Amino acid sequence: MTPSLDWLQRFPALAGMPEPERAPLASGAMAMNAPAGTTVYAPGEPCNAFILVISGAVRVYQLDADGNEIVLYRLGPGSICILTTLALLASDTYSAFAVTETAVQAMALPASTFNDLMARSAAFRSFVFGAQAARMADLMTVIQNVAFASIEQRLAARLLTLAGQDREVSITHQQLAAEIGSAREVVSRHLKTFERRGWVSLGRGRVELRREAPLREAAGR
Repeated sequence: MTPSLDWLQRFPALAGMPEPERAPLASGAMAMNAPAGTTVYAPGEPCNAFILVISGAVRVYQLDADGNEIVLYRLGPGSICILTTLALLASDTYSAFAVTETAVQAMALPASTFNDLMARSAAFRSFVFGAQAARMADLMTVIQNVAFASIEQRLAARLLTLAGQDREVSITHQQLAAEIGSAREVVSRHLKTFERRGWVSLGRGRVELRREAPLREAAGR
């Protein structure tokens, strides 16, 4: 593999494409570097490139009628953005926000190159639609949780997910509210209830999990 295509190691399906189909990725893709806190796109902005994340994290979110943020999904190394793909396929504008949470390295494939590869490369189409299907499943989970799960259930589930193998989550009440699609005041109220029950311990910018069993029961796990 030539040095110009080293970034494809993050995307094995693209690296395995036949050479004639892979060539436009080398000639057309442009490197992107953005520090944390950069707005990648916003609602109403045109979509001019297909973005492939090499390193870092990007948060994709929308705002409700009251201005509360709800996280739709995150992009990490080796991922593509479902909203970018939809905008390119429909020749439409973006419908949400995307902001870098860390420094991000990515490759941007111009819309013309994306459309050309979609038209003539079965391998590229398979990669795009496969990644799209996986991301759509994540998005449907978010929609179902917001529509049908209680605040307590969503909050407990998110705390357990964010904690992973650790017992402490470094996060503000506002950030937690965005994670579950609620208002900060509502999340703070429920966290105080969790604390009174002995499930968590609250500190400035952190939540320590004290009793996982009742949290798992509340989360429906």
